[in-house]
Amino acid sequence: MDTMLAGRLHVPSGTFRVEEVPVPVPGPGEVLIEVKAAGVCLSDVHLIDGSLKPFGPIEDLTLGHEVSGVIHALGPGLLGDWTPGTRVALQAGQSCGACANCRRRRTPCLNSRTRGVDYDGGWAQYAIAREDTLAPIPDDLPFDQAAIIPDAVSTPYAAVVTTGEVRPAQSVGVWGAGGLGAHGIQLARLAGAAPIVAVDPLPGARKRALAFGADLALDPAAPDFAEAVLRATGGRGLDVALDFAGVPAVREQAATVLCRGGIMVLAGLTPHPLTITEGTRFSWNRNQIRGHYGSSPEHVEQLIRLASVGRLDLSPSISGHIPLAEAAEAVHRLENKTGDPIRLVLIP
Repeated sequence: MDTMLAGRLHVPSGTFRVEEVPVPVPGPGEVLIEVKAAGVCLSDVHLIDGSLKPFGPIEDLTLGHEVSGVIHALGPGLLGDWTPGTRVALQAGQSCGACANCRRRRTPCLNSRTRGVDYDGGWAQYAIAREDTLAPIPDDLPFDQAAIIPDAVSTPYAAVVTTGEVRPAQSVGVWGAGGLGAHGIQLARLAGAAPIVAVDPLPGARKRALAFGADLALDPAAPDFAEAVLRATGGRGLDVALDFAGVPAVREQAATVLCRGGIMVLAGLTPHPLTITEGTRFSWNRNQIRGHYGSSPEHVEQLIRLASVGRLDLSPSISGHIPLAEAAEAVHRLENKTGDPIRLVLIP
């Protein structure tokens, strides 16, 4: 096969189309993946609408950073013992290999690049992957669930356990019960958080939050919102507030219900300014704000193990399977919340 279908974005114009392109050839240290499943994320929507841009100058780009499949062909100079047919998920990005930290084999990379954002991703029948971005998956983990682990699951997981440092019996608030927030609730429960307070303006999302493990689901516009949080936490307030919505009003509200020493984690992305109205109170309480982006390879590997042994059930997260040829329809459904999806998955 010389050509394949791929979901391509012309970055300068924001034009997205599924078209025939040449099948890529793996270079040194790379493998060619036959894609079996690829998640559709709001980041993909934002790339198409122009609110998210690649870091470098790129004309055309294959989207897709949540990818699973099988190794189809091997490039030269591989260090690992890889074989065609091996089932893998792909890390959502890769290190640059050239910055000061990479040269000293330290993390994090100072110029990490994201698959499907800064280089071609997996909305395609075949995709190139550097061998250090391969995460083997067991035979009993379905490809659709494996595909969403490297972002939809690993990003909130890292926000909960690493950036938020959530510990058992700590109270946690989760703003936004969508693709990231629903998993944030599930993973906070796995980490032992109690109580977990979900916050979302949509009744359907609040119902979903309870199904994913929240102890309480609140409407942020409720007049007794702050009092409800205090009642749920024994008058203390939240130890950790996780913003998965990326909305300025969320951050203002979350800051007001933190306990003394409480932490706010900014996992939802927004270009808007961050403001804290009651700055003196925030400082007196010794509260903290921590930015968060993505995850590390070890987070993906840990989640694969948790899903493989049944500690983490991701089957409710798959809201639908859509042929790759209809990727534009998947983007439309996610952008307009048609059917209130958690994750739609493209099948080549």
